[in-house]
Amino acid sequence: MDKFNLRKFVTSELVFGEGARLLTPQYAINLGAEKILLVTDHGIKKAGHVDEIESLLTENGLEYVIYDDVTPNPRDYEVMEGAEVFDAEECNFIIALGGGSPIDCAKGIGIVSSNRKDILKFEGVDQITVPAPPIICIPTTAGTSADISQFAIIRDTKRKTKIAIISRTLIPDVSLIDPYTTITMDRLLTAATGMDALAHAIEAYVSTASSHLTDINALDAIKLISENLHKIIKDPENLKLRSNMMLASLEAGLAFSNASLGLLHAMAHSIGGRLDIPHGVANAILIEDVIEFNFPTNPQKYRRIAEALGLKSETSKVKDALISKLKDFKKKLGIDMSLGDYGILEDEIDELAELAFNDPCIVTNPRKPRIDDIKGIFENAITK
Repeated sequence: MDKFNLRKFVTSELVFGEGARLLTPQYAINLGAEKILLVTDHGIKKAGHVDEIESLLTENGLEYVIYDDVTPNPRDYEVMEGAEVFDAEECNFIIALGGGSPIDCAKGIGIVSSNRKDILKFEGVDQITVPAPPIICIPTTAGTSADISQFAIIRDTKRKTKIAIISRTLIPDVSLIDPYTTITMDRLLTAATGMDALAHAIEAYVSTASSHLTDINALDAIKLISENLHKIIKDPENLKLRSNMMLASLEAGLAFSNASLGLLHAMAHSIGGRLDIPHGVANAILIEDVIEFNFPTNPQKYRRIAEALGLKSETSKVKDALISKLKDFKKKLGIDMSLGDYGILEDEIDELAELAFNDPCIVTNPRKPRIDDIKGIFENAITK
């Protein structure tokens, strides 16, 4: 085999299906938990998920302490506060319960507690020297796939951007993926996380680090999202639909964790840090403009993306049809806004473009962008 075509595929141990969350104490005991830091947020607590996990831990004689001061787009100082709790309570184990924010925060807490450095020191690829303590993830959203990925995204509050931390050591030990936990998601969160999963799948599929294994997961994820996301908005308590979206999120996560991402996520990280908006919304705003830019590098792959979204393969204008499909898809979800709607001004574009240009996700984008290309995409996303 050509050494330049070598690919690896890694993920956590995972259990998928209704009831998976109930295996939490069994896995914690098997992995040597003595005292657990349960990382979550106030919304998850309000939804009742924390009480259930607490009961399971107590019934099995497991000691724990809770850190729940995690906000959407987790901040650097939240990671540091959580690490202080981990140390002060002499914990040796972490359980992350929630969406991407608690899970990414929990990953950050783990690496800070092991490496004794500020979380921002780990920005980039393979900057983690000492592995984190064991971690179990119980995702409650269908989109981020933080529970099985090599990524952690943390908000740098000083620079007002998101940093990407990428390392094999960030893959959790176990992910218990239970679609039941997603029934409590509201309409906007369902739509935003679904768009995040779609962005993961599309970017992984066209990534320069893609492979057969990532491709088959990415395409199936796109198809599942196309067939199920709009239906869930109308029927939010349908467990079958929720299961399909959780599977789509998982497959998209397997794809992007191993093939990485691209320009879309690099740009979404820069505006997400500035605006503090849902990550899936940031992706939704920019997705068709990035596709417009990347399309010439691999029209055949974008044709297959269009087919997975339900478009006819014989269309002579694949790019236009795909972009039109995505615009309509977003409109039906109610998240077809612009950056201008969120108050981003043209005089902020230079800084945002520079942050995106230096984001590690950009490395595997299929077309190498210049700073001016990124500025142009931002300008269009403000006024469209």
